Amino acid sequence: MVNILDIEQEAALIAATKKRDAEAFGSLYDVFVKKIYDFVYYKTLNKEVAEDIVSLVFTKAWQKIDQFKEGNFAAWLYKIARNTIVDYYRQEKGNVNIDDCWDLSDGHDFLAKVDTDLHLERLKEVFTTLNSRDRDILIMRFWQELSFAEIAERLDKKEGAVKMACGRALSHLQTKMPLVAFLLLPAIINICKRTN
Repeated sequence: MVNILDIEQEAALIAATKKRDAEAFGSLYDVFVKKIYDFVYYKTLNKEVAEDIVSLVFTKAWQKIDQFKEGNFAAWLYKIARNTIVDYYRQEKGNVNIDDCWDLSDGHDFLAKVDTDLHLERLKEVFTTLNSRDRDILIMRFWQELSFAEIAERLDKKEGAVKMACGRALSHLQTKMPLVAFLLLPAIINICKRTN
């Protein structure tokens, strides 16, 4: 399994995929699936929903590969992922309860679970005050631990613009909730989320 592609390898796999080469698309899938899954998971906080959405993302990528022009393939996939998340929740119209993802085993402290749920509820509330792009940047930076250069590549933006957007978003969040709660939340999520 290939984990990193150089520009020529990626271009060759994309060209082969456009000729409906399923094996080439499988190689692209192998490289990008974990990154897309992590992005979707941290936007939905639900393992099953994230798996469903990621499946849709790669199905759409396969079906629409001819629409991909030269440029950043990762950014194209992230755009499909963002749009698929929006479409998913539009279809659900509030029927999906994001809190359902926090299925803690019986061995966990009930009070810790309540505290985690309160932090998550507050974070979700505060996150809705940010625009979608700023939420994506914060998720990639603090939860996926990507560098500003990696985020810029995925979003097809300049690194300086990503840094400025991240700074503005953090300043905004700091006025709405203690920053410590936001920065510690990934640790809370990692403890609570389901594992494969």
